[in-house]
Amino acid sequence: MLRLLLLLTLFMPVAASAQVLLPGQGTTRAEREGLEIGTSTSEIAITSDFRGADLTIFGAVTNTDDLLLAIGQYDVIVVLEGPREDATVRKKERVFGIWINTSSMTFADVPHSYSMSSSRSIDDITTPLDLTGEGIGIDHIPLRPIDFAGNFNSLNEFRNAFRRLQQSGGLYERDPSGVRFVSSNLFKASLRLPANIPNGVHTVRAYLFKSGKFVTQKSQPLRVIKTGIEQTITDAAHEQPIFYGCFAVLLAVLTGWGASLIFRKD
Repeated sequence: MLRLLLLLTLFMPVAASAQVLLPGQGTTRAEREGLEIGTSTSEIAITSDFRGADLTIFGAVTNTDDLLLAIGQYDVIVVLEGPREDATVRKKERVFGIWINTSSMTFADVPHSYSMSSSRSIDDITTPLDLTGEGIGIDHIPLRPIDFAGNFNSLNEFRNAFRRLQQSGGLYERDPSGVRFVSSNLFKASLRLPANIPNGVHTVRAYLFKSGKFVTQKSQPLRVIKTGIEQTITDAAHEQPIFYGCFAVLLAVLTGWGASLIFRKD
């Protein structure tokens, strides 16, 4: 009995020290990386001579791993999304020598504009599956059709056509080297705003990846507004459409009549 008590006494410190090493007891877990962003302006004013603009986003990555940071394992993707709305794509075909709309597809709640910059090509940052899961990149924006009952090939055709139209119109853009780190954990991103950027509340989003894995994101709003006579005309067209339509017709008639007086041959 005495020998048993002595053995228990000897092993008690070992058991106590082992308890300290249990998960969640006496140890602290490193905090997850964080992301902070700020924009050069919170509002973009569109005037009659607006030809596009460059938006600068500043950001910082917090709670980083020094070793992973030194070997370039952190990547940042910055996106400016325009107001979301339904978008319809129509397919034209030649029928009896005349080009007419034969079919169409409407996608629900898609960004009217989309400008993206990244620290390198997004295909080198992570897998296409992860990009699709987060909806990052022009090729991975969710395009969900409304009342779709066709085949998969037709769906892909309309999706590709929508992306192609948006890119050709300058509304969807990407820059694979638009984000650069200015210090160990501070970065700067540049986004190009097209001349035909839509009016409304846009959203700046920044995504942080570590070793190819998504970590976190940060977002903040950006207002794009028309000023001066452009805003007056826009407000009149939406708030008083009948008056606006009558005024437009009257202005066209007066302009035509005035031109006929000026350029008529006596």
